[in-house]
Amino acid sequence: MRHLITLASVAVLAACSPQQESSDTDVAEKTTTVNTQINYPVTFRGNVTDTYFDTVVADPYRWLEDDRSEETEAWVKAQNEVTFSYLEQIPYREEIEDRLSAMWNYEKVSAPFKEGDYTYFYKNDGLQDQYVVYRTDAEGNTEVFLDPNTFSEDGTTSLASLSFSKDGSLAAYAISEGGSDWRKIIIIDAETKEQLEPALVDVKFSGISWYGNEGFYYSSYDKPEGSELSAKTDQHKLYYHELGTAQADDPVIFGGTEAQKHRYVGGSVSEDDNYLFISAAISTSGNKLFMKDLTAPDSELVTILDHTDSDTYVLDNKGSKLYLVTDLEAPNKRVVTVDAANPTPENWENFIPETEHVLSIATGAGYLFAEYMVDAISKVEQYAYDGTKVRNVELPGVGSVSSFGGKEEAEEIYYTFTNYNTPGTIYRFAPETGESTVYEKSKADFDSDAYVSKQVFYTSKDGTQVPMIITHKKGMELDGSNPTMLYGYGGFNVSLTPSFSITNALWLEMGGVYAVANLRGGGEYGKEWHIAGTKMNKQNVFDDFIAAGEYLIAEGYTSNERLAVRGGSNGGLLVGAVMTQRPDLMQVALPAVGVLDMLRYHTFTAGAGWAYDYGTAEDSKEMFEYLYGYSPVHNVEQGESYPATLITTGDHDDRVVPAHSFKFAAELQAKNTGPNPQLIRIETNAGHGAGTPVSKTIEQYADIYGFTLYNMGIKELSQLK
Repeated sequence: MRHLITLASVAVLAACSPQQESSDTDVAEKTTTVNTQINYPVTFRGNVTDTYFDTVVADPYRWLEDDRSEETEAWVKAQNEVTFSYLEQIPYREEIEDRLSAMWNYEKVSAPFKEGDYTYFYKNDGLQDQYVVYRTDAEGNTEVFLDPNTFSEDGTTSLASLSFSKDGSLAAYAISEGGSDWRKIIIIDAETKEQLEPALVDVKFSGISWYGNEGFYYSSYDKPEGSELSAKTDQHKLYYHELGTAQADDPVIFGGTEAQKHRYVGGSVSEDDNYLFISAAISTSGNKLFMKDLTAPDSELVTILDHTDSDTYVLDNKGSKLYLVTDLEAPNKRVVTVDAANPTPENWENFIPETEHVLSIATGAGYLFAEYMVDAISKVEQYAYDGTKVRNVELPGVGSVSSFGGKEEAEEIYYTFTNYNTPGTIYRFAPETGESTVYEKSKADFDSDAYVSKQVFYTSKDGTQVPMIITHKKGMELDGSNPTMLYGYGGFNVSLTPSFSITNALWLEMGGVYAVANLRGGGEYGKEWHIAGTKMNKQNVFDDFIAAGEYLIAEGYTSNERLAVRGGSNGGLLVGAVMTQRPDLMQVALPAVGVLDMLRYHTFTAGAGWAYDYGTAEDSKEMFEYLYGYSPVHNVEQGESYPATLITTGDHDDRVVPAHSFKFAAELQAKNTGPNPQLIRIETNAGHGAGTPVSKTIEQYADIYGFTLYNMGIKELSQLK
């Protein structure tokens, strides 16, 4: 069964009610020289203030929150002109782009999955902007099923999800336009590919869970007043769409009342069509859980969990026996069973008890597969439904596995194995014998044997041991001269496990070091590790990242002049906080789509749901002062010399609205007095990252790597060979 996710990944990570000053000047004017290198566009400073617990806080760039204004549009255009003029002068930027294009240009194929009479798979021929969905029939004939490259002329409309009815005869797929989290759902006859009815519109943070062939459950918000890209969305609702009926007539199944008001609501139908399970959450951690007996149309909603003290979902069921995954009284998670007639926690029985390692679990081919993170490295155990451990699954090496699961009736399942220097290889797994065989080997142009990837543990400020994986060419000298990219995230229970990326491969090929730190706030060591990096503990995350940089320098991997720090979304906050706290630590800072205004993030889109990790400025004076003390936008100091900074964002990012990045760039350009550039690269018609066309991704990484190396003093790529 495709389990009901608890939406931590759906809405990780944002601002609204923008106020335009009546005295705005021409923001595109370029007259003031802020440093000796670049004439930045003049950014008007308004006189907006907010008062928090008797503290008055200026917000001079509040007008940049208005993503629909002509002034903001002019500012974006002017900033991009300056940024791209700078980037185009980097002598080897085009060489990097050409090499990345060449490395990217290989066929990529997903694991197959069966729906109805067909076997489906995703494939990209090399440089296609979007993956194409193919299918093969019983006679071995293969055809294109869906080609997202035809959805729009510029490749910015992407396939966000695809779901088939229970017998595979119908399909519903969601598309994202311009990278937005708002989706359209299109319903087709899977055999003929004919669209059956008008698309469902204004769908956000939603799965598509079919009930037989009759219809499906989906989730959305009421369309907000004001800008759909930045206005606050607060009440999520679960709907049921019956085929052949108008969307306006879709009944609200959950979330339509004040008593059922939650920011994230999702519904999932059991594989046997007997039950609907509903998760309801007010934040990205913790959910209530409900169920409805679909065999009795008039059945009442039954409460499984009436509080948000845990992350709990139903993994599967065998008749009325439910299998739940939970971290209730088990920070590293466990699997419990319970009868649907009495599903509340006092009746739960341990099925797979909690261990010292964090558990994630999947089902397929009549078995359960328990994956454990052992210092962020995968270990998999196979279980029967009676609780018997079948075997430890022998994996191809030290790294990460994904997609370990499938349908109940499957005879074989597939998984992908990867690490930082091993391109992802798809394996076919025989559940009865435990044998793994290669199904699809990566065709990436990368010599894994020429590189080494190792895990180290370093000491953070408070004595905590933090793991980090460092990857580089074999035989590299630890003389402090190596360009090094330090990457981190540290939040929302997200675990950074080893995985291959062609963009990282290029960095390694050019002679760079790639280091990933598993910071507190993530999920690598369970709920306690997560909590240790939230709210009043958030500084632990920044300290962990700073200590990682200091370790890389002390051990000779790099130097301050050759260190770059990078992170996106919550990781963008990480970079923004660290570069304002320790601008001397790194030469280059690369905050991407970052949460950078910590006093107002919760007023935009679904940002209020991140309060579990961050807290809000309204919670208490103590919480306000803590957020104010590290909020990147509010901690740019006049007269400081900041590292070379390239902020990246998208003008259609409706998860972490670009106003965060706009304000941060304006502050840096106004106050930095050092020689390093403070630039912002704003991708137009692009969102938070998902579905970004390959062509745009290649261009962006060429800019990022070119900017990074150039500001490390590397004038020719031959210096790196």
